[in-house]
Amino acid sequence: MTAPVSQLQQTLENGGFAVTAEMAPPKGTDWTHILEVAEMLKGRVDAVNVTDFQSAAVKASSLGMCIELLKLGLQPVLQMTGRDRNRIAIQGEMLSAGHFGVHNLLALTGDHTTVGDNPEAKPVFELDSVGILQVAEVLMGGHDLAGNDLQGAPEFFLGASVTPVFDPVEVQLIRMRKKIKAGAKFFQTQAVYSVDVMRKFKEETKDMDAYVLAGIVPLKSAGMARFMTNNVPGIEVPQELIDRLNKAKEEGRSQADEGIKIAGEFIADLKKEGLCDGVHIMAIGAEENVPRILEAAGL
Repeated sequence: MTAPVSQLQQTLENGGFAVTAEMAPPKGTDWTHILEVAEMLKGRVDAVNVTDFQSAAVKASSLGMCIELLKLGLQPVLQMTGRDRNRIAIQGEMLSAGHFGVHNLLALTGDHTTVGDNPEAKPVFELDSVGILQVAEVLMGGHDLAGNDLQGAPEFFLGASVTPVFDPVEVQLIRMRKKIKAGAKFFQTQAVYSVDVMRKFKEETKDMDAYVLAGIVPLKSAGMARFMTNNVPGIEVPQELIDRLNKAKEEGRSQADEGIKIAGEFIADLKKEGLCDGVHIMAIGAEENVPRILEAAGL
């Protein structure tokens, strides 16, 4: 077995419980706040995902912020979609990432431009997530897609996404197998809120040679929980959690604080039962709460 190329890979291969968090680059050139928040994650997470024009919205680039995180001593996960780049741009971005020492890469197909803040933008989609993984594997072999030799090859720990709550789930399982065949070694899931969901998913994926990090999105309110359940494909928030948030509101307590407690308890339960290899925390604009969530989980 070759030596791990990143802390995330090392933690997973050593049987540890990995923790990743997600951050979105700012929409602008003032990165003061986001980098202050990033400092709070040092020593608490194995890696930090940097979103790639998430929801097809204009922001600073994923690679740019990955470089800033490296300067802070954090290991980034470069997210890369096929929406905005053809194969030339994808290869160039990967080579640049390799030069700067970015060794984790998450391949995504990407949301369509029509859902974003520049809906008139022309989408590319030459390659989907499977194609992006295949490109990375080729580059790591020392050649570009046309077979030309590289002057130095990147080294990546490759990942992809998966949605455990999907009907029919077989579609997701087929895609997982394709992604693993293309080079994916770890998966970060869509947000999950039920131990039963992860028990079922663990059973469904028991024959797959890949690590799974359960997606954690802290609930800020009962309204948010209901909205996601009704409007976001693949997300189901159990009624008992919505009731807990409503009760907190009725008692004059912070729903967001209750959501942090719920997230921490859920992570602890997942770890105790061994239902996943780690967690991926998506705090959606409240990344400063990640340390509190980990404390609530006993991590």
